[in-house]
Amino acid sequence: MKSSTGPARVKSERQLAREARRRRKAVVSGLVAGASTVVVLGLLAVGLTASPGWPRVRETFFSWPHFTEAFPDVLAGFWKNVQIFLIAEPIILVVGLAVALTRGVKTPAFFPLRALAVAYTDVFRGIPTILLVFLVGFGVPALNLQGVPDDPMVLGVVALVLSYGAYVAEVFRAGIDSVHPSQRAAARSLGLSQAQTLRHVVLPQAVRRVVPPLLNDFASLQKDTALVSVLGVVEALRQAQIHSAKTFNYTPYLAAALLFVLLTVPMARFTDWLAARAADRRAPGGR
Repeated sequence: MKSSTGPARVKSERQLAREARRRRKAVVSGLVAGASTVVVLGLLAVGLTASPGWPRVRETFFSWPHFTEAFPDVLAGFWKNVQIFLIAEPIILVVGLAVALTRGVKTPAFFPLRALAVAYTDVFRGIPTILLVFLVGFGVPALNLQGVPDDPMVLGVVALVLSYGAYVAEVFRAGIDSVHPSQRAAARSLGLSQAQTLRHVVLPQAVRRVVPPLLNDFASLQKDTALVSVLGVVEALRQAQIHSAKTFNYTPYLAAALLFVLLTVPMARFTDWLAARAADRRAPGGR
């Protein structure tokens, strides 16, 4: 009787050798990527600092005294940006999902609602967000309607909801349409109604598929909260403008930009992670 220990040991040694080569290759790739990044950043820094106008740019945009003076106020204003984002986001999700579901209704009696949903997405996706902020922020108070709020922050939230609700509605609709018709047929064959099929079968799959693009939209929403500053809301951008107007220095804008970056970059990386995870699940053998 021949022992299988010898071939098994050879196979194990080959696997270990392949893993060692893979690790060495990963280490070399990391070192090369790091070195090339340092070289490129170094060249950019040298080119920037060697430019004739660098002393003036450094004084105007990178002044540490102006940064430390403006940062507390800009940070306090940035909390208002976060508040606007947190208020608008759930409303946008509800509006977007409602519009997407309305567009999917095929019953003839609901044709007017479906037409309104189509018109809503077409119109509000076509209007630039800043223009919509102007139209809502200055147009609604001019109507002098009883019971309609005229607070600039509320009107800014309404404008953002109208704009992003149209985009999110299309994201939801694409997710719903991506669910294979066989899923609906299987659910109906099990005795589920149309509404039950949509709630328990179609929507869970659709929502999982559209989470990454939704997070991308919300990263853009966080940046666009600065647009409400045109209505007089004192948020991060407005605070930066106030300090720049007093000192004729643009470093406060850099402070505001830094805060937005610190919030949006982690959201972008989380979106990338979710997209990679979804791709792994769709791959053969994925879980």
